[in-house]
Amino acid sequence: MTETGKPATAALAEVMGELAALEDPKARAVNEKHGDDHGVNLGKLRAVAKRLKTQQDLACRLWATDDTAARLLALLICRPRSFERADLDAIVRQAGAPKVHDWLVNYVVKKSPHREELRVAWLADPDPVVASAGWALTTERVAKEPTGLDFPGLLAVIEAQLKDAPDRLQWAMNHCLAQIGIERPEHRDRALAIGERLEVLKDYPTAPGCTSPFAPVWITEMVRRRQGA
Repeated sequence: MTETGKPATAALAEVMGELAALEDPKARAVNEKHGDDHGVNLGKLRAVAKRLKTQQDLACRLWATDDTAARLLALLICRPRSFERADLDAIVRQAGAPKVHDWLVNYVVKKSPHREELRVAWLADPDPVVASAGWALTTERVAKEPTGLDFPGLLAVIEAQLKDAPDRLQWAMNHCLAQIGIERPEHRDRALAIGERLEVLKDYPTAPGCTSPFAPVWITEMVRRRQGA
């Protein structure tokens, strides 16, 4: 039984039917440009999650469908602390779509008591998508729990590997580089120098009013804002 009191298969079928009804070709076209193979508006998906509330069993069943919209919903209604380390390691390798991967790391893994063990293990993983999760968790630590991090070591790895990293790993490493430059004044000059030398994302198209992901620009702008300049 699920927490709704309905048979699990019936509850799953109802939710999958609701997601199918929310399918929007225009939303799918936009999502597919970002590598996400679903056509559900995320605002509407969040509304479904809000109504369902936390249902760990249903979340696991939704994940098992291998449907992207269902997996996104699963991540919104699951109980993050219920997953064992091995569970999280397995599902990060199944995540597939970028949005699923992003939500998994941000909404589930970051709330897990296993996040630090996974961070260390994933940083060294040969799968670049898994490694990108390790770098995302490291960026979180730079911002919120920096004690004990080896900043010179992290910068050395970034300097050596950022330029040729696959896209998702490169993006995650670049974010960490920028975060170090923003948060750690003692390492800011080196972070800026690495960014200037490697020129990763220097020409990335940036909408008016948004900050460029090019690390030197990103660091400089965020520091300026914090100083009230």
